[in-house]
This record gives sequence, structure tokens and C-alpha cells, in this order.
Amino acid sequence: MEIERADAGTGTAPDPSYFTGEVRMRRLQDAEDPARAVVLSVTFQPGARTNWHTHPLGQTLIVTDGRGWVQREGGPREEVGPGDVIRFPAGERHWHGATADQAMTHIAIQERLDGRTADWQEPVADADYSG
Repeated sequence: MEIERADAGTGTAPDPSYFTGEVRMRRLQDAEDPARAVVLSVTFQPGARTNWHTHPLGQTLIVTDGRGWVQREGGPREEVGPGDVIRFPAGERHWHGATADQAMTHIAIQERLDGRTADWQEPVADADYSG
């Protein structure tokens, strides 16, 4: 058994080449063989967002605080808030982050396949982000 206390910290800044703006990430669970699940708590400050990306085995987001935007390629930008659950199927190109004026925190759940949980692509254009 392992316990990480809630007051262990607010997390660390992720690789900035995959995000725009200020983001903090706290790893809640890492995939240790034979497990594959990786669980993160991610906080986006207003205007912050991921790059476009996909997940080899899909991703589930659970919004815990604030307001955010999510968008899959070819679809409209959608606003999400606390309690909303967003599921992206394997290989679906998408992005997610805070709205322009509110921070947003979500729990991200994805599985590791061949050592990776995501395939990162280009930053989200301001026109896509602004809707």
C-alpha cells in the first residue's frame, strides 16, 4: 500500500512543448507493469491548453473544478465544468484546456501502450481556441 497525502503539493509543470500557457500536473497513478493506467490531475490557468493530440487507447477526463473547453477534430468547441466526463476514443485527435477567463482542473485517465500514452502534435491555433 502507498498513500500520497493531498497536501503533497500542486504538481509540476509538464513539458512546455505540448502545452500553451501555464499548466500544473500531478501524477496520481503511474502504470507499473503489468498495469497500463496513468492518472493525472491537471490544472490549466485561464487561456492554457494542450496541443492537438491523440491517445493510442483513448482518454477519459473528469472535470473537478472551473470551466474548460474541449474539441475533437471536425467538431465544435464544447464548454465543460465540474462533474462533466469527457471520453475520447483511441486515435481521436483533440485538445482540451481552460476557458480564456477561468482556470480548469481535470483528472485525466489514459492507458500506456508500447511506452506511450499520447501522440503529441501541433499547438492549437488561436482561431480554434477562440472558437
